[in-house]
Amino acid sequence: MRKNPIKSKNKSLTDKVAAIILAGGEGTRLYPLTLSRCKPAVSFGGTYRLIDIPISNALNARLGHIFILSQYLANSLNQHISETYRLDPFQGAIIEMLSPEDRAGKKIWYEGTADAVRKNLAYLLEFDIDYFVILSGDQLYNMDLLDLVGFAKETGADLTVATLPVCKTDAKRMGLMQIDSKHRITDFYEKPQKDSLLDTFELDKKLLEGNEPCYLGSMGIYVFKRQALVDLLTEHDGIDFGKHLIPAQIKKGNTFAYFYRGYWEDIGTIASYYDANLALTTQTLALDLYDETNPIYAHPQHLPSPVIENTRIKDSIIGQGSVIEASEITHSLIGLRAVIGSGTTIHDSIIIGNQFYASPDQRQEDLPPKFCIGKNCQIERAIIDEHTQIGDNVKLINKDHLETYDSAIVYIRDGIIVVPPGSIIPDNFVL
Repeated sequence: MRKNPIKSKNKSLTDKVAAIILAGGEGTRLYPLTLSRCKPAVSFGGTYRLIDIPISNALNARLGHIFILSQYLANSLNQHISETYRLDPFQGAIIEMLSPEDRAGKKIWYEGTADAVRKNLAYLLEFDIDYFVILSGDQLYNMDLLDLVGFAKETGADLTVATLPVCKTDAKRMGLMQIDSKHRITDFYEKPQKDSLLDTFELDKKLLEGNEPCYLGSMGIYVFKRQALVDLLTEHDGIDFGKHLIPAQIKKGNTFAYFYRGYWEDIGTIASYYDANLALTTQTLALDLYDETNPIYAHPQHLPSPVIENTRIKDSIIGQGSVIEASEITHSLIGLRAVIGSGTTIHDSIIIGNQFYASPDQRQEDLPPKFCIGKNCQIERAIIDEHTQIGDNVKLINKDHLETYDSAIVYIRDGIIVVPPGSIIPDNFVL
């Protein structure tokens, strides 16, 4: 496989390069985690939001202008970004939120990823930008975007698609490409399901370092030349990049595939969200949060270290400000300000934590924190969202091995128990 050419962090590479982060996803497959927030605002890793990953990658590449296109339930997302990334031109970067607004007496609504960019195109073109890097607001990766931009400039491509080799199972959920020896994209198909069609997209072994059959999948990360993006959005009325505009641009030609070999995960389901979070506890095929040269940024919390009393902990992450009296925590992620009572065991679970220990009413009445997990609980293979109240002697263990379950206070998705934000689970509850 040809190595991508540019490795040094050359600021001149990103002159006149802007990032567009698509953060308008409703996240229906992540429900109930998206009950009161959009998908990019969902917590990740105990400290971050999903949106922090693309923003951090863009800032690490020194992209001077970052546009974030939001839509559904965007209040918490907008608040998080405004409080976390207080940037100005003197710091070398500006982040702008672009949300639907009233125009000519009617509400503008984004109908898809491409439509969101199209409806903001006039504003985007006011800036002296030669290349637009389009990123998703709900993917996990540590990518050198400087290298990606350098590859796009070296090839002179109108469109560069970031790609990675994938197995046959993963290939069915991605856009697949065929390329020539110079990495020009010659064919593209969005999420092929038939094996006979998949076989036509199997990569030539000469392009790979290994011998296992694999396919070249689109990561949903694109670099467009300014005029190519303008022409594509004005000549075609398709609303989605992957389904409509990328195939159209490939037919026009001068499109190239950039090979990426690192970690990448698309957070599309409860199962993928669960797996990506718990992978952090062992650092096995996980997002790298410990790279000091390319950090993932988060909102500063100014919290004390966690208090842990008589708890056996194995393969777990414990967030700042937590008060832990549990008897055992294994292979779990405990978020900020989590309060867990004595005698409780937590296995293979994500406790998202809280934005504050108690509500204003509770603080005024000097009551103990109610956003907590009570005493003598048993929690296994679960996601507990923020500001929940779980009573004593509660068992969340999916005793009937259900794949799906719905109630007012708890759900099961992909066999994983999910307690939505603000839920109150009474003492002695068993699921």
